[in-house]
Amino acid sequence: MDLRNHSAIREFILLGLSSDPLTQALLFMLFLGVYLLTLLGNLMMLLVIRTDSHLHIPMYFFLSNLSFLDLCLSSIIVPKMLENLMSETKSISVEGCLTQSFFVFFTAGTEAILLSVMAYDRYAAVCYPLLYGKVMSKELCVHLMWGSWGLGFLNALINALLAVKLDFCDNHTISHYSCELPSLFPLSCSNITVNLTVLVCSILLQGLGTLFPIFFSYAHIVSTILNITSTSGRNKAFSTCSSHLTAVSLFYGSGFLRYLMPTSGSSLELIFSVQYSVVTPMLNPFIYSLKNKEVKVAVRRTLGKYLSCVRWK
Repeated sequence: MDLRNHSAIREFILLGLSSDPLTQALLFMLFLGVYLLTLLGNLMMLLVIRTDSHLHIPMYFFLSNLSFLDLCLSSIIVPKMLENLMSETKSISVEGCLTQSFFVFFTAGTEAILLSVMAYDRYAAVCYPLLYGKVMSKELCVHLMWGSWGLGFLNALINALLAVKLDFCDNHTISHYSCELPSLFPLSCSNITVNLTVLVCSILLQGLGTLFPIFFSYAHIVSTILNITSTSGRNKAFSTCSSHLTAVSLFYGSGFLRYLMPTSGSSLELIFSVQYSVVTPMLNPFIYSLKNKEVKVAVRRTLGKYLSCVRWK
């Protein structure tokens, strides 16, 4: 990225979540714990899905990608947040800020697309159980996975290239704990009309483009479940979807509100950002493991195998 236009300002100041030293220390401990749980939970999901052959099916292939994305999103944001909570300067270079905003937009956008793909996978599993293997073939799963990453990257790249051309002249204080594209625009002394238009169009297109398949899939899933006569059959069908619905609600409810609401540095804005970028990546492994019997059995099986190896050594 060409950063020659940013000679007037070399760094930004991230105000963070609080200016009180005691509150900052408490927040540091809190978010350090959240980050460690995020690493532990998502790495465990990746290990279990990788090593347990019973989970080598499309649903868990996509879930492993979701866990990797959650690891990336959390690692892009939380370490810098922890550093600033314990630092007096709380600064970030212009280059670092633009880089962070690109990767946040990339990983969050890819996760939104992947959640839509996972909804289609649940639609195929519930509505066409006998044809599930054919509908969700290995080739299609790989194409859907790479398509999610590719579209997320392209969307982020377009917005990042426009952001690189902005000039930052006077104000260099960001009322936030991380660099997100909406937080950078008010600091620019350039004309941001094009940037705002492209960002809003990207969010709306990506939001509607991913939410529509989710609504379509679950409309058919609900219709199919209602036609199942046995209670056990209904419960089993619903249990395969409840984890995904919970993950979708947590991510979409906060992520899109954050990017569509005016940037003001308000408490509500910070809460939405913390929800989609810090809390949701921590919760997803627990949501999928606590509500899914196959994952719980696989976790016990994997832990038992590795613990027995340790005992023999």
